[in-house]
Amino acid sequence: MSSHPLSAEQQAAYWRRTSTLMWTIFVLWLFFSFIVHLFAHQLNSIVILGFPLGFYMAAQGSLIAFVVLCAWNAVAQNRIDEEFGVHED
Repeated sequence: MSSHPLSAEQQAAYWRRTSTLMWTIFVLWLFFSFIVHLFAHQLNSIVILGFPLGFYMAAQGSLIAFVVLCAWNAVAQNRIDEEFGVHED
């Protein structure tokens, strides 16, 4: 952690960047959690590798998306922390 505290302007900018990241990931999480599943029957008309897309997205696709979202959140938040000098060693 940095030995010098952030100014009020830096704190506001840091929170704005962190909040934007959080809300972006939250919206994507909602999409893969609920919206994709609401349209599973319509997506089943599309077949990829012998599996209907609705089945694939419900069974595997959403889980893969969640793992990617977790990794993206960790990397992006670490970059924000480093940019503002509040990262952990």
